[in-house]
Amino acid sequence: MNVSGTETTNSVSHFILVGFPSSPEMQLLYFGLFSVVYTLTLMGNAAIVCAVRWERRLHTPMYILLGNFSLLEICYVTTTVPNMLANFLSSSKSISFVNCFAQFYFFFSLGCDEGFFLCIMAFDRYLAICRPLHYPRIMTKQLYTGLAIFGWSCGFVLFLTPVVLISQLPYCGPNTINHFLCDPAPLMMLSCSEDTTTQFIYSTFNAVFMIGTFLFVLCSYALVIVAVLRMPSAAGKRKAFSTCASHLAVVILFFGSIMVMYVSPRSGHPVQVQKIVTLFYSVITPLCNPLIYSLRNKEMKTALRKVFRTEIPAHKI
Repeated sequence: MNVSGTETTNSVSHFILVGFPSSPEMQLLYFGLFSVVYTLTLMGNAAIVCAVRWERRLHTPMYILLGNFSLLEICYVTTTVPNMLANFLSSSKSISFVNCFAQFYFFFSLGCDEGFFLCIMAFDRYLAICRPLHYPRIMTKQLYTGLAIFGWSCGFVLFLTPVVLISQLPYCGPNTINHFLCDPAPLMMLSCSEDTTTQFIYSTFNAVFMIGTFLFVLCSYALVIVAVLRMPSAAGKRKAFSTCASHLAVVILFFGSIMVMYVSPRSGHPVQVQKIVTLFYSVITPLCNPLIYSLRNKEMKTALRKVFRTEIPAHKI
């Protein structure tokens, strides 16, 4: 008997996330390891958010954008790690169809938002270093607030189309995803029919977004570096280069791994390589960002010490 397209589409109600198959003892070890990483990520990024919120000297566009970026990192890592931790302790490792695509949508929407925030932060540094006299007039509270709203919302708007298109593909089984999250590449491979149009739209979307934002950031920092080299003050050069080096390190970590994976989703990367690269930009990078951005920044370190020194005793009363 032939199965209709509608019945085929609805025949899969859940997916199995294989994750990192291993012995129960190793699963517990993974659970402990990633629990520590997740906790440190939350603590590091939350510390930056609190410092920016409570320290008046950090109420400048650069730090307000950094605080938003850190809050975004908390949301980003929370879309995947809690479910991954639950799967380490689960025998079924299943996720419903709806929850799978919800995770897909939020994870990649927030990933897009990170790319936009890196562009906004690069634009802010360009104005501050290359147009210092005009910076206060250009980077007003109205502008950086609008840029922050744009950075938070744009990914959610743009990623609606790819998520809807991929969710409408027919899924009739198997339903096993050899990954620790609902990634679009294995999801499209599970489809009963090969929809080249959806694959093309998705790949084009990723290529335009990633290459466009990456080039914008590189061009911004190239102009910044040229301006820094022309500075007469050695101290000014060191401070500017230190800021740019931190920002560029995050840019390379974020964009480098993502471009490998998503510009060509069917390029045949080995499954283990896919997992490791995805783990790198979805878990390790959010852990490293507070260290990269803050520990080399004297103002942020001073603010963090001041915030925790003044806030902790208050809770003892």
